[in-house]
Amino acid sequence: MLYLFFTYLGYLILIVNFILYSRGFSKFGKAFQTYNYYLFLLVIVQFAMEVLVFFKQNNLYLVHLYFVGQFVLLGFFYRNLLQNPLQKKTVTISIFAGLSVLAVQYLLEPQLFFKFNLLEITITSLLVVFFALIYLYNMLIGTKKYYYITVGLIVYLLASTVLFFVGNLTIGLSNEFKFLTWNLNAFFVVVNQLFVLYEWKVSFSSNKKINN
Repeated sequence: MLYLFFTYLGYLILIVNFILYSRGFSKFGKAFQTYNYYLFLLVIVQFAMEVLVFFKQNNLYLVHLYFVGQFVLLGFFYRNLLQNPLQKKTVTISIFAGLSVLAVQYLLEPQLFFKFNLLEITITSLLVVFFALIYLYNMLIGTKKYYYITVGLIVYLLASTVLFFVGNLTIGLSNEFKFLTWNLNAFFVVVNQLFVLYEWKVSFSSNKKINN
């Protein structure tokens, strides 16, 4: 019951965020537009997964679209925000290196397309955390734009990565323990979306045009 509460609360806040951010699509620069695409991806994937669950179909393959899409879009989101040429190049190389590793893995083990892929989760999540930490470091001496999005993202991705590993390592344990990991992950989704909502309030609700 708690899992469903956090899950659907997360959906609700996500939809609110998507509506709010889409209103500023043409006002706040390239990075903002890229983040809009990311929110749109989340809405589409979550909706598609719920539809497949309703019709009792396997939706696990959509998880791969979620992780890879999140990795690419957030990677380019931070690349657009970074001003240092070396940092931008590092992000670009990391994106293509991560995608190359996953492409080789799926070519060698195509059956992973219908399973949880811990390597995929680790590479995509931790590289995005790496990009976010670079940007967070830059904010120490620069503008605090996208600060709350970045902090929320770091907290969520680190927590969810740990929870995916714990869930995989404890498959044989009780259902109560598995439900605990699901509840915690759904909770951190809500926390992340609340950070996104707060970012809109402090940075974009005034409709001041910015360029990034």
